[in-house]
Amino acid sequence: MTELLGSVWWWIVSIGLLVTFHEYGHYWVAKRCGVKVLRFSVGFGKPLWMRRDREGTEFAIAAIPLGGYVKMLDERETDVAPEDAHRAFNRQPVFSRIAIAAAGPIANFLLCIVLLWAMFVVGRPDYAPVIGRVQGIAAQAGLQVGDTIEHVGDRATPTWNEVQFALATATIDRTRVPVEVRTADGATHVRNLDFARLPADADELAAADAIGITARHRIVPPVIDDIAPGTPAYGVLAEGDRVTAVDGVPVTGFDDIAPLVQSLHKRGGPGMIEVQRDGQRLALEITPREVRRPDGKVTLLGVSSGIVKQPPFDAVRRFGPLEAVPRAIAETGRLAHDTVGMLARMFQGSVSLKYVSGPITTARTANATAQLGVAWFLNFLALLSLSLAILNLLPIPLLDGGHLLYYLIELVKGSPLSERAMAAGQYVGLALLAGLMGLALFNDVFHW
Repeated sequence: MTELLGSVWWWIVSIGLLVTFHEYGHYWVAKRCGVKVLRFSVGFGKPLWMRRDREGTEFAIAAIPLGGYVKMLDERETDVAPEDAHRAFNRQPVFSRIAIAAAGPIANFLLCIVLLWAMFVVGRPDYAPVIGRVQGIAAQAGLQVGDTIEHVGDRATPTWNEVQFALATATIDRTRVPVEVRTADGATHVRNLDFARLPADADELAAADAIGITARHRIVPPVIDDIAPGTPAYGVLAEGDRVTAVDGVPVTGFDDIAPLVQSLHKRGGPGMIEVQRDGQRLALEITPREVRRPDGKVTLLGVSSGIVKQPPFDAVRRFGPLEAVPRAIAETGRLAHDTVGMLARMFQGSVSLKYVSGPITTARTANATAQLGVAWFLNFLALLSLSLAILNLLPIPLLDGGHLLYYLIELVKGSPLSERAMAAGQYVGLALLAGLMGLALFNDVFHW
């Protein structure tokens, strides 16, 4: 229940903030162009709060927090007094109407820059891009435990978050990508990862696992928390022992123990398991045995780890107030490029539509990032603001991009589109938006 309430609250905060800036962009430019604004509303439906300024504009907060709108005086929607005709939106020059339509997405772009600037000044904590385990394609490419990933292709990866995005893009494109790493001894090398060798069903969101890279912070320490009575480990190992090797093979994480024990059993006979106990290194003889379970035979040692807590962050992206300005602008440009590229890949069919998410995923992500701290929530808001800007620029009627398309056509043909053509476009836009929202909601519920 706490997570549900938190998700709803942070979703309302996020959408309310971003929609307010978006609609204020329309409102501000409309006022500068001499258009009379009838209502500025955050949310749809019946107003919960409303006030009117000296010029007659109503400012409202409505009951349904799914967006907002700016209603302008328009002769196509209502009767307009002759003395106010010059302030009607439809009477404005086409370039003024273009500016008003584009102002909302531009406001979200600018907000993204401001939010990223604030994030960099506060400092976003993260995990260092250090490899904790390597196997498969990554191991064959020469990556090693302890390597720090500094670049994936031409993209710098100062934290693990950047590594994940870069690897996901490479997984989608199935290309051969150079990866620059700094080894534990400080040397710099370039390894080539061939993502074309990944299976067709490889999950882009788990790209690191697919290519064979496990981050250092995801490695569960090989510390024994419990030993089952009557098992081979009982009476030999002790709670708190840190396993360092099994049959001479080094152990870096708890997940290494099971396959090494299985290999020891296949070899036959007893083997040595090395542990650290109270500051001492011990080599103990142990003989795993095979037991039968409903799901088949398994090799059993009899040890388990405790509840693993999320390790503390060990890296941070932080810059001074001045340095953060160009960093925020560059980051906005990079994120915009990535977002547009992802949309293009979806239209091309190279990215599954299962990644289209809606309000449930947005709410859960808002709550999760808010729990991680101010910097992570600012980062989330920046991404959401940028996404809102780009989606609104899609040439779909009912969106800002659809209106811009109408105005560009008007510039080319020298006259506005007919009301019949615009009405048909509205129906098409409504169908497209309904389909997109239905897909997003289906994905949300399915993933949940």
